[in-house]
Amino acid sequence: MTEKPRSPEFHLAQNALQGLRTDLFHDAFAYRPLPPLSADAAPLQWVPKRLRRYAIWFPHAVVLAMALLTFAVAYTETPLGTGTSDLTKIILGLGPAAAVAVTLVRPVLAWWLSLGLALVTAAAGDGTDYPWTSGSLTGHTAVMVVVAARTRPRTAAWLWVLTAVFSVVAEGAGSRYATNTGPMLVFSGICVALVTLVTVNRNTRREVAAERTVTAVERDKRTLLEERTNIARELHDVVAHHMSVVAIQAEAAPYRVENPPPELEQAFATIRENAVIALTELRRVLGVVRAEDYEAPDAPQPTLADIGRLLDNVRDTGLDVEKVVTGAVRELPQGVELSAYRIVQEALSNSLRHAPGATARVEIGYVLGGLGLRIVNGPATGLAKPSPGAGHGITGMRERVTMLDGEMTAEPTADGGYEVTVFLPVPVEPPAAADATKTLSLAKHDKPAGGDTA
Repeated sequence: MTEKPRSPEFHLAQNALQGLRTDLFHDAFAYRPLPPLSADAAPLQWVPKRLRRYAIWFPHAVVLAMALLTFAVAYTETPLGTGTSDLTKIILGLGPAAAVAVTLVRPVLAWWLSLGLALVTAAAGDGTDYPWTSGSLTGHTAVMVVVAARTRPRTAAWLWVLTAVFSVVAEGAGSRYATNTGPMLVFSGICVALVTLVTVNRNTRREVAAERTVTAVERDKRTLLEERTNIARELHDVVAHHMSVVAIQAEAAPYRVENPPPELEQAFATIRENAVIALTELRRVLGVVRAEDYEAPDAPQPTLADIGRLLDNVRDTGLDVEKVVTGAVRELPQGVELSAYRIVQEALSNSLRHAPGATARVEIGYVLGGLGLRIVNGPATGLAKPSPGAGHGITGMRERVTMLDGEMTAEPTADGGYEVTVFLPVPVEPPAAADATKTLSLAKHDKPAGGDTA
């Protein structure tokens, strides 16, 4: 026999009762000390630094002040009965005050304690305040406010509902004509509702801030991966070009030598075979980073020799840019040339985007051991508003510099502009090693086919 499906109302009531059992019975004796404020909390920013180590205990001071107020109200109220001694009034005042203080360590237990003490004071009193004396009303409301601030809204709702049930039952069981159940429930309900709204708003703000932080981190990671993918694609094109050249030259080299020895032919064949294998593996591994619609460029990847064309295109868009080259211009590894070109391109794009109407200056310095770049622009002077950005361009430039073990700084200038400084190291081959390599190559080229002449 199949079980009849339950209605949504049944599941709602079941979940509510389960929440009641979990919040007010299973966790009744849970030890939950009230933590101090964080040193960087917003309210503490207005407190002098020398007093902040004491100000972090402000919530505890507020709860203890509420407990003291509860005791004062309970002690100074109308005498509970004929011949009531001061000692009795102190004892009956300390009870609700102690319940408020217990909320610092066991909030749910404090509520049960306050409810039980309210029953005791209601039974012992013979005044007009029934079933809530002034002390128990103040203390129990304070307890519910503190517990509502420290727990979830569902728990705060259950506290008020059970308080209402207790009030109605006590009112029906009593023999007095006048009761204060209505005013107590209205007053405590307003207090609990206000505290709950503030707590929910605070928690929501905290969750939104955490989600924004996570989103920003994920966005930065995604940007980083995208930039690395772009770099991998470009390097694939560069390396594939050189490996293809190696393979072709290795295949053609034996035909450029008259009567080459078999060992030389075999060496060149091995070089070509390894170049083809490396090229195939490179395409297979890096093929996963290519988008489905990605097409390899027909032209070679740009180098520093193409900077002039890039600056001309930038000038056509309205950016007044100047180029300065220092040092002896020389050919650098193609990976360095490509990265340098992309860095200059991205820096000028940022200038167009964030500083419309400004002037820019591109400095390229060929120094011993590397290449220096400096791209600086002035403040925006045009009528167009700067376009906001997420810093992806800076991230891409840093990735390229890091890949080449270089150094980079990107920071605003004193006049309101922006400056990007990059150094890309380039290993320098010692002259002695270069001469030795050239001599060995010439010796092998002039070596007779018959073997060693020694």
